[in-house]
Amino acid sequence: MTQHLTLTRDGHVARVTLNRPEVRNAFNEALIAELTQAFATLGQDPTLRAIVLAAEGKAFCAGADLNWMKAMAGYSWDENHADATKLADMLWAIYSCPVPVVARVQGDVYAGGVGLAACADIVVAVDAAGFCLSEARLGLLPATIGPYVVKALGEQASRRYFVTAERFSAAQAHQLGLVHEVVAADALDAKVDELAAAICANGPAAARACKRLVKDVAGREITPALRDDTARRIADIRASAEGREGVQSFLSKSKPSWLPQ
Repeated sequence: MTQHLTLTRDGHVARVTLNRPEVRNAFNEALIAELTQAFATLGQDPTLRAIVLAAEGKAFCAGADLNWMKAMAGYSWDENHADATKLADMLWAIYSCPVPVVARVQGDVYAGGVGLAACADIVVAVDAAGFCLSEARLGLLPATIGPYVVKALGEQASRRYFVTAERFSAAQAHQLGLVHEVVAADALDAKVDELAAAICANGPAAARACKRLVKDVAGREITPALRDDTARRIADIRASAEGREGVQSFLSKSKPSWLPQ
């Protein structure tokens, strides 16, 4: 356990849990540093197949901690830039982590917390959760989280919710693509476990390669270079030990080594 995070492991699945329920799991410098380090470390573990990003308490993440914001009020431009860069680095550590990440959203998600969820590969939220990009109310903007939220929420919806700072429901977040599954509170853990198990049932290298493929091809023009790149990727994995074993196991109707025998 770190100061603001709880880190646990169950087989091939790690769980990173925000543990500041008294402040609705809001960010401060320490939590940002711990999240950055946690995902950098977990991403280097070749035995890990999935990460669950969770939180304690009623809220998933309320954005910036009030005491942290008070300290920032007196920062110079250079100090603000250095501070914001740390948050940007944390978001990138989660988004670029090679291990698939499932966000377990058990409560409200505000401001930077929306960015945190948007960095995950799969988001499961309780039906009572509310979402709000509230920065404009404070005379600010969701800048560092912007690239991830716009990717997840879409440009048109982002235009609306960035400038209005309206609260929107888990059902609306699902319709817009930010959330993949909306469930009742008593079904949350079962759905998260089901998705983690589905990831773990796949070839470990293949799952990571699939995650990387989506990030690398999304939004790109389908050029001859891109077509060649995708052909090279499938050739690489077909020729790999895992790819050969997976195909052979399928043909022989046997279990590959990454599944319990």
